Amino acid sequence: MKLAIRLAMAVVLVCTLSAKPARAQESNPPLKPVVPPLQFANLGDLKLQSGKVIHDFRLAYRTAGTLNAAKSNTVLFPTWLGGKSEDLANLIGPANVFDTNKYFVVTIDAIGNGVSSSPSNSKTQPRLDFPEFTIRDMVESEYRLATEVLHVTHVHAITGISMGGMQTFEWIVAYPDFMDVAVPIVGSPQSTAYDKLLWTSQIDALKLDPEWKDGKGTKSMAGGYAIYAEIESMNISSPAYRVALTPPGDFATFLTKARADYKGSALSACDDIRQRQAIMSLDIPGEYSTTLADLPKRVHAKVFVVVSPEDHMVNPEPAIAYAKASGSPLLLMNTPCGHLSPDCVSTGPLVAQFLANPSSVQSQTLSGPAK
Repeated sequence: MKLAIRLAMAVVLVCTLSAKPARAQESNPPLKPVVPPLQFANLGDLKLQSGKVIHDFRLAYRTAGTLNAAKSNTVLFPTWLGGKSEDLANLIGPANVFDTNKYFVVTIDAIGNGVSSSPSNSKTQPRLDFPEFTIRDMVESEYRLATEVLHVTHVHAITGISMGGMQTFEWIVAYPDFMDVAVPIVGSPQSTAYDKLLWTSQIDALKLDPEWKDGKGTKSMAGGYAIYAEIESMNISSPAYRVALTPPGDFATFLTKARADYKGSALSACDDIRQRQAIMSLDIPGEYSTTLADLPKRVHAKVFVVVSPEDHMVNPEPAIAYAKASGSPLLLMNTPCGHLSPDCVSTGPLVAQFLANPSSVQSQTLSGPAK
């Protein structure tokens, strides 16, 4: 996601995911979130699943709260597509969803987001010399952060939104005894053909810009990013959402703003492309030569699956299939907001409840309007 979507997600999630009652929010408007300082774990060479290596690998992260004596209260929270760890600060703090009076929360900048090692900031492997990586590689880097830097060998929870939810699914299979609970939100264990079509179209839009120049261009890619923006804006919600929020007479204004919010050159496009390639390759059942129906047999954590049936950005069917096969509680956000459904229903209290007492949360549906 580029800046506009990241900011939208950050702003709305503090309101709808917040564990505080709505009435309390109205009488006490939320304060500006405290963003913990950015830290870097220097992990040397990161060997990828492909056998290739990212050299001089650095993983960015932030911590909030206090690690207890038993080292049992950690929550790992990796970022969404293009997201930054600072975007997650709205959800973290005393009495918030991820309550820092209870949990030691570690927000992690996923590989390729422009903060952790990425095509745009690598000195030795710049641009497309930066090797393709996978969601599994993201998880491996996060595992090394937890065990080698934070010296944590077991965490209470792993959670994430969108691509962070994909990482959550990967975590519970790759390291099934590492966590007590997991909450993938609008994520998936497997990219469908529709998902691949979406990401491919955005990659193609960038590569067709004349300033792409095989990833070596230095000037603005206004044309490529304009089409990229149109695709993103069309898929981030649903047809019903866009019809409800944008009258025909306002379309030109909407389109101008959407295009203006997405800017970059070939340098930033390399980050965008590499993270999308990671999502396109996501196939957790395939990694373990099993089926989606049998995948839960490899999982030991209690899992709370949160999806929107109208999600046009991350198809919800694999996540729903996983929940049904595993008997995990499933929250359906039945709104026209699609991938932005956390903007339309308050899921935070249920997430907080699951973190505290997983057996108390049952499958259910929350409905809400486009807003």
